[in-house]
Amino acid sequence: MTEEQTNIEPSPTPAAEETIDYKDKYLRLLADVENARKRMQKEKQEMVRFGIENILGEVLGPMDNLENALKHAENLSGELRNWALGFQMILAQFKDVLTQNGVASFVSEGQRFDPAKHEAVEMEETSDHPEGTILKEFVKGYSRGDHVIRPARVRVAKKLTIKEEGENHDNQEEK
Repeated sequence: MTEEQTNIEPSPTPAAEETIDYKDKYLRLLADVENARKRMQKEKQEMVRFGIENILGEVLGPMDNLENALKHAENLSGELRNWALGFQMILAQFKDVLTQNGVASFVSEGQRFDPAKHEAVEMEETSDHPEGTILKEFVKGYSRGDHVIRPARVRVAKKLTIKEEGENHDNQEEK
């Protein structure tokens, strides 16, 4: 026998090819099942996160109302002030629950308007502040990590528009 003939491997039998084919299909199917398991686990985590943030977002409205009502507690009589103190303790417990779940309010006044974090409910023409600066925060915004649970409702500075004298003069003639 020559050297070339000894290095040639015999071709696989049809049964061996079929075994290789089944093994390849099995490994692909195993990988598909593992990917599906990981995808379902990620979707479940996202659903749980969304549910928690949704419930926490629902709690924020009543908390804001309670906080606003308690701002006037110092003007109350002695007995009512004691009631208000109890409600302040309850409010503190709600805030602790939010903190334990990673929810924090963010400061908006004086910041640049960001549509991902803020909802503009008013615009104010002014030359005192740069355009897009938040002048007043009506409702606090809250986030959990990088995700905004509730955007802050704010008043935003708008560039002061100066009316031309001709327009102003025409308006005065019409009156």
